Amino acid sequence: MRFSNPLPTVIMLLSVAAAYLLFGKTLEADPGGSALRMAGTVVLGSLIASTIRIAAQWEKALVFRLGKYHAVKGPGPFFVIPVFDNVRLVDTRIVTLDIPRQQAITKDNVPVSIDGVIFMRVNNPADAVIRVQDYRHAIRQYAQTALRDVIGNMSLDEILNEREIIGERIQAMVETETDGWGLEVAAIRIQDIELPEDLKRVMARQASAEREKRANITKSEGDREAAANLAAAAHTMLASPGALQLRTLQTLDGLGSSASNTVVMAIPVEVIDAMRAVPQLAKAFGDAKALEPGSAVPAVAVGEKAAEAG
Repeated sequence: MRFSNPLPTVIMLLSVAAAYLLFGKTLEADPGGSALRMAGTVVLGSLIASTIRIAAQWEKALVFRLGKYHAVKGPGPFFVIPVFDNVRLVDTRIVTLDIPRQQAITKDNVPVSIDGVIFMRVNNPADAVIRVQDYRHAIRQYAQTALRDVIGNMSLDEILNEREIIGERIQAMVETETDGWGLEVAAIRIQDIELPEDLKRVMARQASAEREKRANITKSEGDREAAANLAAAAHTMLASPGALQLRTLQTLDGLGSSASNTVVMAIPVEVIDAMRAVPQLAKAFGDAKALEPGSAVPAVAVGEKAAEAG
């Protein structure tokens, strides 16, 4: 945005009004002389108007007198010598310059297309204008070259994971090359990295495999924890004979909560417990019968009983 200077226009209008007020009344009596004096007044007003310039708060004015650098003026109003002085305004705000998209080869021989943006400002207008013909174009070209050099020294994984480091390296190289240009590079950032389509598909498959691996590991860890909890529950139920029956009743209650479900118990839990106790009763009955008087006891059994008694 260029700041417009209203003072020359105002001074020109004032000079025209002053010429009319001073010589307008004598224009009929002396047309030639009055017209000449009016023209001289207007020309004088134009010269006065051309001596006043205004630079905005974000601008610096370089004054060249007869082609030679004279001074830096502004911001605000300043005076110049008409015809002899030439003024060039320089914007000192931070500006953004795009680094055009370009293709580069990484350290591991992968072609990538990459672009970026430069944030810079002019801190010394005299050096920026006098030493460099077009400082914006020049710094953009340096950034392009530095970008290719940095990408060529990094692998694809480093480029994808370290964008900020890439910008910092490019910024350091550009600052070194443009030292003395009167420019300050605030930052250089990478905007987009474009990869070949076949490489994108390979990376997508790799990412899918990694996610599947993590899912399987998570599922196996969950199964292991569930097995450990089930084992602990089994030990607890084994220590409490009625716990298994209560758990069975809870399961039946969960199955029969809907009216459409019908649960039929073929064998009651008590019968199952009684059947489990039959082998123990048979063993106890056999031991008791073997110890009765007059019963034949094997020698091995007698030896074992003697050892137990001893």
